[in-house]
Amino acid sequence: MVRGLGLACALVVTQLAAFGADWPHFRGPNSDGICTETGLLKEWPAEGPKLLWTATGFGRGYSSTSIVAGRLYTMGDIRGDDGTEAGHIIALDLATQKILWKTRVSAPHPDGGPRCTPTFDGGLLYALSPHGDLACVQAADGKEVWRKDFARDFGGKMMSQWRFSESPLVDGDNLICTPGGPDAVMVALNKKTGESVWKCAMPNIGGKGNPGAGYSSIVIGNGAGVKQYVQTIGKGCIGVAAKDGKFLWGYNKIANGVANIPTPVVDGDFVFCSTAYKTGAALLKLSATGDGGVKAEEVYFIDFEKFQNHHGGMVKVGDHIYGGSGQNAGAPTCIEMKTGKIVWQQGQQGGGSAALLLADGNIIFRYQGKEVCLIEASPAGLKLKGKFTTPAAPGATGNAWAHPVIVDGKLYLRHANAIYGYDVKGK
Repeated sequence: MVRGLGLACALVVTQLAAFGADWPHFRGPNSDGICTETGLLKEWPAEGPKLLWTATGFGRGYSSTSIVAGRLYTMGDIRGDDGTEAGHIIALDLATQKILWKTRVSAPHPDGGPRCTPTFDGGLLYALSPHGDLACVQAADGKEVWRKDFARDFGGKMMSQWRFSESPLVDGDNLICTPGGPDAVMVALNKKTGESVWKCAMPNIGGKGNPGAGYSSIVIGNGAGVKQYVQTIGKGCIGVAAKDGKFLWGYNKIANGVANIPTPVVDGDFVFCSTAYKTGAALLKLSATGDGGVKAEEVYFIDFEKFQNHHGGMVKVGDHIYGGSGQNAGAPTCIEMKTGKIVWQQGQQGGGSAALLLADGNIIFRYQGKEVCLIEASPAGLKLKGKFTTPAAPGATGNAWAHPVIVDGKLYLRHANAIYGYDVKGK
């Protein structure tokens, strides 16, 4: 087993030497929805960027894609070799658009399929099913290395009905994830074995929201000089010490009782968080306490009628936060982060909510109605620099919620059973 794992990892490391950019997990290398590539198209043609190919066979799912060394990884409910539908991790070769392998992880999820984007690290992939099955597999061939069950192993619980959606975080030797249990709201596991390193118990932080995990994913922060994991759960936004899993702080006002979804934006001592369902947004400032802990103080709160992010998240560019506002909506909005001032807000540019990706000075707003917009990241006002709609493809049905990804000048869009590859490299 160990020798086989070593050979598989060596194969992936060799492949990495042949490729430059990668996107190893949800929202990119820094979990912030920012692509650092340059030389991309500054505007799109009227018909949109060139569609290079469309691949199918990924089943039902809202999972986005991780891309490393010429391979794309995602999740979907598909029919396996035995003919039964189940949740799978899937690997695609980008050069040929052929599925390389698919590994069963769990039972299917009738409400749209998996949400998690697999996390790549050191030749291994980590993925979470909606039912709480956490699996580690070899990236080379999909062979399972270890697995955990959130409910059985950690008393895991979701805040509401749509089930687990988190994309796990690898930090150093550990895998960090959010089972949502009262004694294990967040846990650190040895990434190679799955053995528990620490568990964080959840204290009472207020009456809003519901106990359990939310639909967000963890980001790393260093607010008040303490390395910590920042996450939005059923009861609000929290910070947990990276060193030992100590609960540091919690902010309950941002919680709602339906679904807390967006990943927080972390910037030094500040955390910007938002949820929908008539909630709003807030900026928190983290500071040290006398006992070595951290406290979170509200700098401002924005009422939901001015800004609430439902799905799709937010990105920080300079001194401003950009995101789509509205419940089941994505009205492009620019907010001055320090003050909470709405610098500008414009009407819907597509159907439903929008998932965001910042790349080379522009923001891609990928709407759930299949419209894809290129908007300049500027506080001067909305500057639409291109718009297109993804074409019909077999099984590309339902909401297009998967976050967009750019790697090596190619834009990748997942819509259920289909993945589209576009050329967005400038001439």
